[in-house]
Amino acid sequence: MRQFGVYLRIKGWVCGLAGLVLLVCLSAQSAVARDIHVDPDKGNDAATEGPLKTIRQAIRIAEPGDTIHLQPTVYYEYAGFYGKRGTPEKPITLDGHGATLEGSDPLDATQWEAVKPDLYRCENLMPALSDAILQRWFFLWNGKMVHMGRSSKGPSKEFKKPDDLQPGEWTFVKQNEPSEKNSQISGAFYLKLAPGAQLSEQNLRIPVRSAGVQFGGSGMHHNAHLVIRNLTCTHPYNDGFNIHGHCEDVLFENIKAIECGDDGISAHETAEYRVDGFVSIGNSTGICDTGASQTSYNRVFIRDCLGFDLFFLDTGRYSLTNSVVLSSAVRTLLMSGRDDPERPCSLTMKNVFIRRVCNPNEVRVSRNCLLDASHVTLMGLNFQATGGEVRLFDSLIVSAPDLPQAESAYDYLASITAAQEPLNPELLIWKDVKWTADRNCYELQSLRLDKTFFSRQNFAQFQQQTGQEPQSKWVTRMTAETGFGADLTILKQSAIPENELHSKQVQSLLP
Repeated sequence: MRQFGVYLRIKGWVCGLAGLVLLVCLSAQSAVARDIHVDPDKGNDAATEGPLKTIRQAIRIAEPGDTIHLQPTVYYEYAGFYGKRGTPEKPITLDGHGATLEGSDPLDATQWEAVKPDLYRCENLMPALSDAILQRWFFLWNGKMVHMGRSSKGPSKEFKKPDDLQPGEWTFVKQNEPSEKNSQISGAFYLKLAPGAQLSEQNLRIPVRSAGVQFGGSGMHHNAHLVIRNLTCTHPYNDGFNIHGHCEDVLFENIKAIECGDDGISAHETAEYRVDGFVSIGNSTGICDTGASQTSYNRVFIRDCLGFDLFFLDTGRYSLTNSVVLSSAVRTLLMSGRDDPERPCSLTMKNVFIRRVCNPNEVRVSRNCLLDASHVTLMGLNFQATGGEVRLFDSLIVSAPDLPQAESAYDYLASITAAQEPLNPELLIWKDVKWTADRNCYELQSLRLDKTFFSRQNFAQFQQQTGQEPQSKWVTRMTAETGFGADLTILKQSAIPENELHSKQVQSLLP
């Protein structure tokens, strides 16, 4: 019996060791990073081998260390991340390899009825329609966005009456107003075609997805340790990259947001992420970050925005480096803080070039905000600090030369007049602003500190009164002063896309 007991103990030890070895092997196998491929044409979400069909399924099964690979084609779906987490050592990666997430679908002509010759009506175009969606709405007509002079963050024209529409235009007629209990609205869309044209023969698309990349989740279900790269989002009715809830250790790399109904990218709540390489063209807003989010942007190129080029709000911490903005939006850059002075809206800018290309506009820093800027060029832009704190060093605030009138790429911008004469900036500093600055170069129409105006001739009095800017200069024309402003050599190499850099339009805007 004693020998039998020893035998059982030895056998149990051997079995336990074998089980442990098996567990280690299985753990090692599960820890191996996978390459998950998604092919919308050849994939199958139910398959155990080969590519999947949808991005949704790929994200659902992805584990720490896995990389989701997209085909360089067009996907008619969005990429949703809801409580998805890698690890610091093994992030989950979505590599688009140049793929596009398309937010629009072709218009279904069978849903529309002809109410008059060349005038069509549809009551069920968009389920769960709200004022927020309607404010962002557009039709893609032969590949061109038709906003009807409306933008989510800019002035919006009233909807036309159906009988007043011209060929190629649309409108909406409400049947009810939203309430506190129900935000949905009902009504009808109208389209006006050219005489004799058939709706079924029109190249019309409608935005049916709210975003290209969507984040959501907080608390134990927040997103973390993710990499999203080489991806273009276009034509959603809301944001290209819509980041809600809480996230941390997230990197967006070489991404694009083209012609989105609202923001190119937008951080909300307590989102924390980095962006390295971002192109934002034809959106309502280039970048709009809010809440207590913490974001950093490097190598950004923005043009043809409608409402805002740059909009930073609330109590967040933001940074923008090595970036170019060609400004035509209703507002160029606005910082807006909350009531708590202990948590200012904070923006750091370094090596940033912003040029106004049309009618006058401004960079505005409001109360409970902190702008820390160095090696920044503001060309053709007023600078107005109405509150908060501004730190400005090694920068240029100078005029922009006149531009020839050019045809606008977007109907919303068509009413904006290109600068037909040089845009000579004004610098306004309100009395409650904390102004710390030096080594700047100014080419100004006027400089105002509270109620006192200064000119080039008495700029020394401004320096003496503020105790600031002993090495700053006021010049009579734009000069290539070494050490002042953004380094365009670096920006042309890193921030401006190759196809944009060689376009005549962009070349004409760079000094």
